[in-house]
Amino acid sequence: MTRLATIALFVVALPLFAAGPVIDPGTAKVDAATGIHWYDIRPLGVEGQGWTDTKAPFDRLPEKAEKTARPPVWGLSRNSAGLCVRFVTDSTTIHARWTVTSKNLAMPHMPATGVSGLDLYVKTAAGKWQWVANGRPAAETTTAQLATGLAAGEKEFLLYLPLYNGVSSVEIGLPKGSALKKADARPADKQSPIIFYGTSITQGGCASRPGMVHTAILGRKLDRHVINLGFSGNGTLDLDIAALLGEVDAAVYVLDCLPNLNAAQVAERTEPFVKALRKAKPNTPILLVEDRIYANAPALPALAKRNADSHAACKKAFDALIAAGDKNLFYLSGDKLIGDDGEGTVDGSHPTDLGFMRQADAFAEALLPILTAKK
Repeated sequence: MTRLATIALFVVALPLFAAGPVIDPGTAKVDAATGIHWYDIRPLGVEGQGWTDTKAPFDRLPEKAEKTARPPVWGLSRNSAGLCVRFVTDSTTIHARWTVTSKNLAMPHMPATGVSGLDLYVKTAAGKWQWVANGRPAAETTTAQLATGLAAGEKEFLLYLPLYNGVSSVEIGLPKGSALKKADARPADKQSPIIFYGTSITQGGCASRPGMVHTAILGRKLDRHVINLGFSGNGTLDLDIAALLGEVDAAVYVLDCLPNLNAAQVAERTEPFVKALRKAKPNTPILLVEDRIYANAPALPALAKRNADSHAACKKAFDALIAAGDKNLFYLSGDKLIGDDGEGTVDGSHPTDLGFMRQADAFAEALLPILTAKK
């Protein structure tokens, strides 16, 4: 860098800790046959949204964007990529019930668990996030027992929503007598989000489950609120998106749009986009990211040339912006984002979980000095 199946799981109980307000059991829908109390996740506080004035509860852009964003961007913004909720419960069993907005639960190169599923993590006694279970979509509405056999005692959980589908409702189901609480707010110095604007890769294609996209991995690794504004095939440095980004106070803006742009477009759009964002946020760090090297580029010279040309155009724009006086602009090379062994993608472009882990490591190396310096 320059400038659902049911899963029985034993988890060691955390020591007692403070949690947020208790969710009133009277707000739950009670299943008379099973005794399960179903809680809407919204009172717990949905993370991953930069705006509250959305058209539907789990949209990623504000309602007004329907009039300004290109139609494909608006449509994709209604996918719940990056949205998640943290909560505390003493329950030893956790259920989920969710309804997606599209009948297309999977894609040919991405499983239903990533496209339309849920993903559950628990915070361990050491303060690390441990994967627990995924919610496997079976229909437009799925009811599933995510985990049972959890150790007694209060624990903090993290539930991710689908990457490539929208949701109209998401509920957590707990046995009668189990408490549900909001999780504590993050420390004051970690409350500003990292905002990612990018392409299908940013949105999560082709992670096997929602918690494995690099933006989610980084959220856990850095203990940060992360906003995922990845729009499949449509991360094209649109100026209306720059205006929207400028409305949200961020710790860092990450611009990762090169996979959807050719070199000429990179040269044409990068500087105007950064300058437009700078009008609203003159000092917030911005990280410009080169696109990953296609995994099969060593065998296909045309792909290697596309990478090289786009990278050169991006670096030229970066240098020009630095020369013009931007002191909070940073740069991440794409050379090692998914590794160099050809094994990090599904199709040469979209990462597997392995590719996303590698990408998260590369981003963390770039972001940590920026976040540290910002303090």
